[in-house]
Amino acid sequence: MIYDYDKAIKNIKKEKREQYTEYILEAPYEEKFYKENEKLIFRVFENKKPLKGDIVFIHGIGPNNIKYLQWYAEYFSKQGYRTTMTILPYHYKRKDQSIIDGDPFYSADPDVCVELFHNAVKDVRKTIDYISDFQDFKNEKLHVMGVSFGGIIATMLLALDDRINKGILTITGGNWRWINFHSPYTERVRKEYKEKGNAYGCNGEEFCVKNYRNNPKEFILKNFSSVEDIFEKSKIPCYQYDPISFAPFVDNKVLFIKGMYDKIIPERSTDELYDLLPNAKMKKFPAGHKSSILFKRIIGRWAINFIEKE
Repeated sequence: MIYDYDKAIKNIKKEKREQYTEYILEAPYEEKFYKENEKLIFRVFENKKPLKGDIVFIHGIGPNNIKYLQWYAEYFSKQGYRTTMTILPYHYKRKDQSIIDGDPFYSADPDVCVELFHNAVKDVRKTIDYISDFQDFKNEKLHVMGVSFGGIIATMLLALDDRINKGILTITGGNWRWINFHSPYTERVRKEYKEKGNAYGCNGEEFCVKNYRNNPKEFILKNFSSVEDIFEKSKIPCYQYDPISFAPFVDNKVLFIKGMYDKIIPERSTDELYDLLPNAKMKKFPAGHKSSILFKRIIGRWAINFIEKE
């Protein structure tokens, strides 16, 4: 299956920084686009406080996401949680300097997206493989938090990996109809649909809805009884990297955090993902996608309270 990966730990390098240790090792898949992405990178944030557990943190797409969202990793470590932030493919040192961080993920070709999104999931799973050998690591005390695109990857991860206890999904969503055709961040994808289309005939929202996404929630609930069904019974490969396909198989308790004025992830996208998660509870804050950073302390406290008390 596409979600299988090479579990061998190879060629490890460690670089100690002031706030974290950066680990570099071979990525768990064959990289087809940029040689820089042949290396998996993650950062481990630790504190002298007694260890309460581990959190894996997954950032979003874009050149500033690591810089701004790393605050959460620092905050969680100060609360007693060893926090590991996986650097997603095509960000930081994992890309050619000629491209903007995360750009390859913006594609109208579902075959490309299936591979790249699952590679991101494999990176996080390989990260967990490594940190599971750390002192005092326990699966029952391992949690994951994903923000924006990181929430998409975290949803897929929760369905595929049973080592995780609780999940926190923040300003994220699913159903590629809403994200690809209505988010201001995906204008380049709409342009590619219009100018090139893809091998499945998609050239815009009308074709997509008519042929593949008239009622994806109903299709998913009717046809997918297991994760394997996502790959064997999909109408089109875009179901194979859509978090709404994986959401019904997330048995974990999930805290779903929604920005009430988020335009980057359309409200229909957010609500459809939340509705398909069996064990999720929602909290809302009065801001949008980018302005969510102003509520980071509140969101951070919500996450810790959810892990410790609920």
